[in-house]
Amino acid sequence: MATSVIGYPRIGNLRELKFASEKYFKNEITASQLETVAKSIREYNLGVQVKGGIDYIPSGDFSYYDAVLDASVLLNAIPKRYKDLKLSDLDTYFAMARGYQGASGDVKAFAMKKWFNTNYHYLVPEIDDDTKIELNAKAPYDLFTEALNAGTKTVPVVVGAFTFLKLAKYTGSKTREDFADSVIAAYKQLIAGFTKLGAEWVRFDEPSLVKDLTAEDIAFFEKLYKEILAAKGGSKILVQTYFGDIRDCYKNVTALDFDGIGLDFVEGKKTLSLVKENGFPADKTLFAGVVNGKNIWKNNYEKTVALVKDIKALAANVVIGTSCSLLHVPCTLKNETKLSSDILKHFAFAEEKITELKELSKILDAADPTAVQEYKDNVALHAIVRSGTDDDVRAKVAALSEKDFVRLPEFAEREKIQKERLNLPLFPTTTIGSFPQTKEVRTTRSAFRKGEITVAEYEVFIEKKIEECVRLQEEIGLDVLVHGEFERNDMVEYFGECLDGYIFTERAWVQSYGTRCVKPPVVWGDIKRAKPMTVRWSKYTQSLTKKPVKGMLTGPVTILNWSFPREDISLKESALQIGLAIREEVLDLEANGISIIQVDEAALREKLPLRKEDWHEDYLDWAIPAFRLVHSGLKPETQLHTHMCYSEFSDIIKDIDDMDADVITFEASRSDLTILDTLKENNFRTEVGPGVYDIHSPRIPSKEEIKEAIDKMTKRVPLTKLWVNPDCGLKTRGNEETVPSLKNLVAAAVEARNENN
Repeated sequence: MATSVIGYPRIGNLRELKFASEKYFKNEITASQLETVAKSIREYNLGVQVKGGIDYIPSGDFSYYDAVLDASVLLNAIPKRYKDLKLSDLDTYFAMARGYQGASGDVKAFAMKKWFNTNYHYLVPEIDDDTKIELNAKAPYDLFTEALNAGTKTVPVVVGAFTFLKLAKYTGSKTREDFADSVIAAYKQLIAGFTKLGAEWVRFDEPSLVKDLTAEDIAFFEKLYKEILAAKGGSKILVQTYFGDIRDCYKNVTALDFDGIGLDFVEGKKTLSLVKENGFPADKTLFAGVVNGKNIWKNNYEKTVALVKDIKALAANVVIGTSCSLLHVPCTLKNETKLSSDILKHFAFAEEKITELKELSKILDAADPTAVQEYKDNVALHAIVRSGTDDDVRAKVAALSEKDFVRLPEFAEREKIQKERLNLPLFPTTTIGSFPQTKEVRTTRSAFRKGEITVAEYEVFIEKKIEECVRLQEEIGLDVLVHGEFERNDMVEYFGECLDGYIFTERAWVQSYGTRCVKPPVVWGDIKRAKPMTVRWSKYTQSLTKKPVKGMLTGPVTILNWSFPREDISLKESALQIGLAIREEVLDLEANGISIIQVDEAALREKLPLRKEDWHEDYLDWAIPAFRLVHSGLKPETQLHTHMCYSEFSDIIKDIDDMDADVITFEASRSDLTILDTLKENNFRTEVGPGVYDIHSPRIPSKEEIKEAIDKMTKRVPLTKLWVNPDCGLKTRGNEETVPSLKNLVAAAVEARNENN
């Protein structure tokens, strides 16, 4: 049976692309040297898929930073401010991704948002009235040709016309309809170019089809592809969807002249029923996503074989593949040396999922699939109970009652009590938590993990860094301080290490955005707090200063969403288990004199179902209570903060208010503070700190720039409810950027304070 892969991780097995890119940013290597690293990654990825017998291997899934940004370059949707920098094509590309501040000018980066329901972030295309869409296909043509020269005819892949225009931000008076004709012309030209190069298939990724669509959306999609497909020539066209089902437009999509349609049978709740109820055209190939591209657990062959049997009864031509790009899982198990074979045998990373597809193909081609040895071995593996349960933890979750999710007194009364206790100035200034993780910090942490220094030596070092951080914040003039998080490798992994029920990999890195990679811990058993996690450092930090210090924790929903969860218990059960553990830590911090506690829910939006009808029952009805469980036992005078990262908040703003935090800090700078209007329209009661500058860019914002942002805020947020802060933690920045940026932040806040007092 034929197999396909939607995409493969592009960071390299050991994050080679990340390190090479960062060296390039520092002018330590040339563009040619960066490309050499990139090419070696592509060659390896191609080899894995060729060896695995994959029939439809993608090219164009590689990116230096982001595929949607690549689509902006493909269509020449590059705003004038970046072109005016007069940089090389590559440096212009990175300026759009990271911002630029130098001899050629000063520009901010593109806005960044979550990629559907994943922990990946994409860069939002920006189209103004003067944008002239025209094809610039050198990169995808080169990638196809590179693979062809290596002996493999691949399926070139680009972001589809509908998804690109749907995701784009329009900064002028024109709308997507105004750019339809020029985009259609570019895609026609693109297909013709691939046909000339010898491509048998060309794939357009249209994940936006799995979201709620209006009649206007569907009509626009049809307009685009009726014209694009009319010029497909000698190449077959595959439209690929993932992350859900296309219930709003299944009939429309199947009626168009696509040669192949890719559907997600893993996350698509209604995909199988759509095919059953409406049929599938006999003249098209169904690319069935049956191997989960977002989890690390071995595929259950018994269930998958049964599923594919049902699919083959409904469609004449079926290709099996991944449910989405393997970008969302680690590269390979080959570099995991510390976990036992009894654990590793349950995992399948990207490279192992290629093997799974190969085995499934063999099994499905057999006269009796159940007789194939790989099938029998897999069934036996899934019969093994991975881990025991903790009856005490499960009993505590079962015993939770309504009062455990309600904090008293109500917000308005708490707000008065907290203002009197903390006595902070108007527009209090703070940071989100972490300070730059310098080479010295990383080296010392590594030495500690390797046993090269003692616990006592490590703790002395951390105390030294914390004291330096406190003195720096006092010198800068911040009002509410943090300890800097120098003891933490990651905001989720650190807590996982302090909780029973988690296991950890060595090199299972996953790309979050650009050069930022994370190593999610794995939920292996039931979860409980093994020991205090942050009290030691928060208490020490508070002893160094008279200013209030925030205790810093990660919330239960984010810990779960940024982990690889179990599949044998519900996400709700896991979230409440983690919530009970974090609750214990919150109450310990309060008992040790910490007056402000921040419980970050950076990823609250991340696993929100893509269909609104599923939001509450499938997610919000347990995610919001899991957060409320964490802080419901606090005294009214203790101020509870939370933080949320790159997401779209507007449509769940009332649910966010219902989290009942005292202060919420938002990412807002890359989205031009557009969330402010939403806060005002919804009479948002919680105090807020919309980020005034983008920490994911190396540029240093001026005092005037930050003051302008504060002025925008004061027009939409009551003065007494407004905080001033960066939009995220400072871990990935250097001190040379952080210190002047924060000084400008404080200066801007003081100026605004003087004007409004």
